[in-house]
Order: sequence, then C-alpha cells, then structure tokens
Amino acid sequence: MSATNPHRVSFAPTATALLLCCLALGACEKKTPPSLPALEIPVATVSLADVPIYLEMVGQTMGSVEIPIRTRVDGVLEGMYFTEGSLVTKGQPLYAIDPSTYQSQVVEAQGRVAEARTGLVKAQSDLNRIAPLAEMNAVSQQDLDAAQAQFEAAKGSLQAAEARLQQAKIELSYTRINAPIDGVIGISAAKVGEYVGMSPNPVVLNKVSQIDPIKVRFAINEREYLRFRRRLGTFDQAETPENSKEGLILILADGSRHEQMGKVITSNAAIDPATGTLTLEASFPNPNGLVLSGQFARIRGVENVLKQVAVIPNRAIKESQGLFEVIVIKTDNTTELRRVTPGPVSGKFRVIEEGLKPGERVAVEGLQRLSSGMTVIPTTEENPEPYNSELED
Repeated sequence: MSATNPHRVSFAPTATALLLCCLALGACEKKTPPSLPALEIPVATVSLADVPIYLEMVGQTMGSVEIPIRTRVDGVLEGMYFTEGSLVTKGQPLYAIDPSTYQSQVVEAQGRVAEARTGLVKAQSDLNRIAPLAEMNAVSQQDLDAAQAQFEAAKGSLQAAEARLQQAKIELSYTRINAPIDGVIGISAAKVGEYVGMSPNPVVLNKVSQIDPIKVRFAINEREYLRFRRRLGTFDQAETPENSKEGLILILADGSRHEQMGKVITSNAAIDPATGTLTLEASFPNPNGLVLSGQFARIRGVENVLKQVAVIPNRAIKESQGLFEVIVIKTDNTTELRRVTPGPVSGKFRVIEEGLKPGERVAVEGLQRLSSGMTVIPTTEENPEPYNSELED
C-alpha cells in the first residue's frame, strides 16, 4: 500500500471558486444598453379662429354667351375661314356656301322687278290718258275705273317683285356666315365640300362661346336653398366683390381651384317639383381662358362661419373604433394621449368642440409611434390662418 504524500494539495475546489468569481465579476461589469434618443415630432398649436363651413355643389360650365352658328340656306360648303378652337371676332367671316343658285334667283327677281316697273309705267300712262277724257264724258266712268284699278294693280305687282328681290338678296347674303360675337369657336360639324343646311346634313355648323366671364350652372336642394337665403339674403350678391371671402369658389375637374372667385347671378323662379331642386347660375372671371364651356366643376360656397372655435390640422387626429384622440405635448415635452370631440371639417383643418384648449400643442406626425408619458423634442409647425385659401383648398 502506497503512502499518502503529505505535501500534495487539492486544487479542484480552488479552481471552481476562482471560475465563479470571474463570472461574477464579468456579470458586474456588463453595461446597461443606452436609452433611445427622444423623437423629434412636428407639433401644431391649438388656435381660435373663425372657420367657414362650406356647401359644395356639382355643376357644369357654360359660356356667358353661347350662339350656335346655323346655316339659313342649303348648299355646298365651299369655304371655312377660321381655325377650329381659336378666338374669333364679331363680323369675322366663318363659312361660305356656294352662292350660284341664290345669285340666279337674284337675277330672276331683278327681271321681275323690271317687268313690274314697265307694267306700272304703262298703267300710269293709260290712266293719265283716260282721266281727262272721263272729265269730258268722252269715255265712260267704267273705263276710268278700270284704268285706275289697273294702275293700282301694277303698283302692287311692283311692290311684290321688289319684295321678292329683297328676299333673294337676303338669301344670297346667308351664303356668307360671319361671327355673331367675339368668342371661341369650336370644331366644325361640316367640312368644305359637304352639302349643308338640309336634314340630315348639318344645319348647326358650329358654336361660338364667350368664356370670360364663364358661367356655371348648378342645382341646390330645398334645405340648401333656405340656408343660403338666410345667410345671403339674396342670390344676386351684386354688392359682394368677386374676391371676397363670401364669394363662390370654383373647383376644377383636376381638384385645382380657379384663381378667381365668383357670385350667383341668376336663378330659376321656382323649385322644380320633380327634382326638389333650384337651378342657379354663377359667374366667374376667366381672363386667361383656362375654363372652357362644357366642363364639370364643383361650386363651393360659405354656408356658415363658426366664430372663434378651436382648430387643429386634420392629420393631428387619429380615429379608432369611432373614438377620436390626439397626442398632446405638455409643457415639459412629455406626451399625453387625450380623447377629443371633433366638429366640422373645413379643408385641412378640423374644429375641436371638446378636449383641447387654445395654446396647447398637439403632434401632427408619428401618432402611431407615440403613447402617453414619452418625452419628445417638439418642432414647431406653421399654423396658417384657418379662414383663408389654404383652409379652403
């Protein structure tokens, strides 16, 4: 049996202890992850303002004056003297129809006038010859009466012939068609060489429209009519400048707003019982000719103005299951999720009936990333005056 070495030392417990110490030290030295930086959030300040509430109607544009170009005589179209879609001036030649038939009718009528004039001269001569003889009882009274009747008939024949000549000249003049007004002319319904003026061939060759100002025809229902009348008092708005805030706004098909504001100029005398609507026409200055006749457009008018109400941008409100909330940025730059009661929408803004006070700040971006108790870095967003064009768009 071997003897135990008295100098031998066991290292196993010591090594284990050292390993545990190292692990403990390593755990103590592990660093806490750095906190995320505060978010920069654009904010808007709750402000009091007069907010217009708009009523919007769909309408169709039309020229302030629109005149169809008709041919009053039939014949072959032999000339067009304008560029389709261009401006024309009053009296400018537009079309020419072959005049040969109507020229021959004028010549024929002139011959009949000459014939009637000759007959009148003969009847006058006969009357002048018989009248003295009748005074001397050289001819009978019957002969005098016959000569007088012949003279009157000859005068009537001459007048009829002259009228036919005048009519023939008028019809000849109809072979030349001129612009009745200054305006924009459309695409021609007939081309040179076509026979026109008799169905089924074209009778209405074109249309000339005055588009400055441009008119818009639209309809409103009975309730809208009553609200408008109570606010405006009258539909003519003759005393209202076109560019005042009380004027009408024209929204074009692409969503853009017409530069000029307008006003109602006329309306029907009664509400249509079949549709329950009243037709109105509004006029808008159109100096650059941007708006053409026949376009569909929207008319926007101020129905009411809410005085000194709290407003914030629409995008500052988030909706969930019918509840409306905003992120309020408090004075210490911490967030608070708050429920609000929204009011009417006016353009990019919304009225807040309950839940916010003037001067408070609300976040307008990053709403889904924010919750109550977070610290943020607010960046000020410009708050446009609500009752202006930016609100109205």
